[in-house]
Amino acid sequence: MKLVKLIKLNNLQYNANRDPAFYRRPVNEEFRLQAMLNGSGEAKAMFTVEGETLCESTVHLPGTFDCKFSYETPGTRIGVLTIDGANEQFRENVRIDVLDHAPVG
Repeated sequence: MKLVKLIKLNNLQYNANRDPAFYRRPVNEEFRLQAMLNGSGEAKAMFTVEGETLCESTVHLPGTFDCKFSYETPGTRIGVLTIDGANEQFRENVRIDVLDHAPVG
């Protein structure tokens, strides 16, 4: 059984091959990253972007790691989701796209 069952960004299943437009948010609008976890015991979960830890917690398994954050400046950032638990290490890069303003239309 895999430790990480599902990763969601802004309530959509995260897929690095999906058009990144699905996950974009304008400046100051909240992003929500979630990881649904299997197993038993505890797992340590952390989400860092460009060396800054945005969220860190210990999750009782099975359970969900939940991370909310926003940015005041536009741009593309690469975050790293790291989860250690149930004798498994998981690492996933997550692209965070922040727009100047909300799309029109």
